[in-house]
Amino acid sequence: MGSLPHVVEDCLGILQVYSDGSIFRLSDDQIDFHNITVKDDGSVVWKDIIYNDRNKDGKENLYLRLYKPITTKCIANKQQLPIIYFFHGGGFCVGSRTWPNCHNCCLRLSSELEALVIAPDYSLAPEYRLPAAMDDAFASIKWLQDQALSDDYDDDDDSWINHDYDRVYVIGDSSGGNIAHHLALRFGVGSPELAPVRVRGYVLMAPFFGGSVRTKSEEEGPDEPFLNMQILDRFWRLSLPIGATADHPLANPFGPLNPKLEPKKLDPLLVIVGGNELLKDRVEDYANKMKELNKDVHYFEFEEMQHGFFTNDPFSQVANMVLQEIKYFMCKTSS
Repeated sequence: MGSLPHVVEDCLGILQVYSDGSIFRLSDDQIDFHNITVKDDGSVVWKDIIYNDRNKDGKENLYLRLYKPITTKCIANKQQLPIIYFFHGGGFCVGSRTWPNCHNCCLRLSSELEALVIAPDYSLAPEYRLPAAMDDAFASIKWLQDQALSDDYDDDDDSWINHDYDRVYVIGDSSGGNIAHHLALRFGVGSPELAPVRVRGYVLMAPFFGGSVRTKSEEEGPDEPFLNMQILDRFWRLSLPIGATADHPLANPFGPLNPKLEPKKLDPLLVIVGGNELLKDRVEDYANKMKELNKDVHYFEFEEMQHGFFTNDPFSQVANMVLQEIKYFMCKTSS
């Protein structure tokens, strides 16, 4: 008689992989979000839309969540709102637009930046290993292009979707920041393949990058409340193509297998990281190397902050400072 299946990979109890290859995930209502509750003051309305209908293939549909402020100067003056894409984090293995931290973050981005915010879900590993998440992120933005090119809207007066397609920004947190980097590479300057949609810039919040050689902050940094090197290594094992290492091009932007980035023309990047993050040195190194390649990169480090400091508390004082940097970045790159 064989032994019973046992857990071989455990991601915070939210995702467990068993020795027989089976996978267990907690549903959203089973997850302990450690007292993070939704803070919705009614200033923003939201709704969910399917952007990738996969039922015909026997898979779950992929949704995105739209957020729109009720009253802004733009709306009062009958002007179109800028559009912000927000890609959640979670090591490519966990996370969702429905989680309270992500939902709060998007509510705050929409109200404070006076923008239509689009928060797509994407396929998670290990059921769907990379590059599945990258492909879904691309599809979610192509969905916006389809709306821009279509005269067939499902809303009265097109008020949900018909906004300023010429002022689109991509924000990604952690693994979402990694996605933002690869979208910037794919679209290039001016994002011509998305016309009439135009991405003006990318905001990378503590992007989840990796590498076979540890950085100083990874070696010496203290464990964070919900993050340590064991968890980061586990995310890469579960999300990268089987047999790949953390030097894979989807993990390490400057790994040995990467194409040269120097000739690639990119739109501006805003890179944000906490000063007390395990990923701090890797993110700072990314920003410095991109600057050396003559990319338009703005780097901001927030002292003493740890991973997810903005997403997990978007109403804090330091979150206000982050929002001011994003607002300035949007103004600077809007034309």
